[in-house]
Amino acid sequence: MKFLHIVWKNLMRRKIRTIFTLLSIFVAFVLFGYLMAVRSAFNMGVDLAGADRLMVLNKISIIMPLPLSYMEKVRAIEGVKDVTHANWFGAYYQETKNQFPNMAVDPETWLRMYPEFQVPDDQKKAWLADRQGALVGSVTMKRFGWKVGDRIPLQATIFRRPDGLAWEFNISGVYDSPIKGTDKTQLFFHYDMLNEAMRSSRFGNQVGWLVIRVDDPEQSPAIAKKIDALFANSQTETKTDSEKAFVAGWAKQIGNISLITQLVAAAAIFMMLLVTANTMAQSIRERTGEMAVLKTLGFGDGRVLSMVLMESCVLALVGGLAGLGVGWYLVSLGDPTGSFLPAFYLPARDLVTGSLIVVALGFAAGAVPAWQAGRLRIVDALRRN
Repeated sequence: MKFLHIVWKNLMRRKIRTIFTLLSIFVAFVLFGYLMAVRSAFNMGVDLAGADRLMVLNKISIIMPLPLSYMEKVRAIEGVKDVTHANWFGAYYQETKNQFPNMAVDPETWLRMYPEFQVPDDQKKAWLADRQGALVGSVTMKRFGWKVGDRIPLQATIFRRPDGLAWEFNISGVYDSPIKGTDKTQLFFHYDMLNEAMRSSRFGNQVGWLVIRVDDPEQSPAIAKKIDALFANSQTETKTDSEKAFVAGWAKQIGNISLITQLVAAAAIFMMLLVTANTMAQSIRERTGEMAVLKTLGFGDGRVLSMVLMESCVLALVGGLAGLGVGWYLVSLGDPTGSFLPAFYLPARDLVTGSLIVVALGFAAGAVPAWQAGRLRIVDALRRN
């Protein structure tokens, strides 16, 4: 570390070149931070999906419903601990651009199934007691400026009212979660209210999907087979899978975003490797004579090699860590799309990964120039100079 001052002076010898190299690395790692946040947003729920939860869907498609009666039949299967259900409502607030996830659920079993949704006790009681009550995520509450007690209209796109008017709900409570990655943009309301209004239509006594909790996660595949076998050859056959597989499949419907973001980040970092390596190679070529003088004064091959390698690492660390820090700060400001990426955050594991990549970039970019400087012969260097 006592040679750090010399290293920094060498880097600042060509200030413009060094500054632009630092900026390039900085921008690359800001981009890395944003891309990893986007990947987390599109993988929202995959890491949080319960190992003991299964999803039961219509075998044809997720947009096809299941009979409500399936719920009690599934509950009777050995190994099933609890069952709940949900219907995708597909409504918007005031304008079509104000869309967000909203579902009709069975309140008591839904909250039992998803303990990560934390609701104050008084608000929970109010929601259970109010047939027109709604439980809303903290992000959506903030987005629209709602507060508990407000009465809000939602215009449905799937379950339209016969009179064409908007559905109205009372905001009974707000749910939050200390777990990063939890979707806090959703709105839940009573399925009974929807079913009563739709009972005379084809949507009556129909649910979108079932969610099951099993006693033993290791028995999940066997229980899934039992469920599908129970409804085999019926008018409405089922497809049962783990919640993790369901969430991952849902995310991949618009493409493998995780792979795309990783490839873009890898391309950006590879370009920075070439830029930094080129900068170091130019710097060593310009200082060939000085390297020879240092060796003449007693600097060994190893020390010269380590000083050159340190220059490369300082470049990478200053630019890379600054980029990661700014990237983390920008991501912490929230979803830049407004609501399309509700779980927009930079996971700690990606920060650690980014830091390790910064160190690896420094060593990789400086390895060849440092090796060349270390094996430089004094006579050859002075003659060339």
